[in-house]
Amino acid sequence: MKHILCAIDLTHLESEGKLLQTAADLAKFYGASLSVVTVVPDYGMSIVGSYFKEGTMKSAVETANTQLHDFVKKTLPEQDHVQHIVEVGTAYEMILDAIRRSNADLVVMGAHKPNLMDKLQGPNSARVSRYAPCSVLVVRPV
Repeated sequence: MKHILCAIDLTHLESEGKLLQTAADLAKFYGASLSVVTVVPDYGMSIVGSYFKEGTMKSAVETANTQLHDFVKKTLPEQDHVQHIVEVGTAYEMILDAIRRSNADLVVMGAHKPNLMDKLQGPNSARVSRYAPCSVLVVRPV
């Protein structure tokens, strides 16, 4: 194991601390590098984006980047050299893209209680597990 990627959902930070700590512990155990990715949802269709003022998406990405850095620093205060990745798009697609680009050997991600839409479409963790070119560890909240 050389590189571990941890997928963080910034809308569930109360449960993501354990997830990030698990990824950091595995990285330390294996002597692997650690990257942390989060995904900002896009507008879905360009017409939807036309209802927002110019620069809204750029501001959302900058805010997500700041939140991700703050969360990692707070959760892993002694961890050095964590790569922070902020993607824009569909969560599972962007996580799969980050896996490929970072050459991750392992993905660590959380599983949240599914809502109705998850049951119809399938949760992100299931899709990433199905299509990832590497192992995926799904950490459930306690």
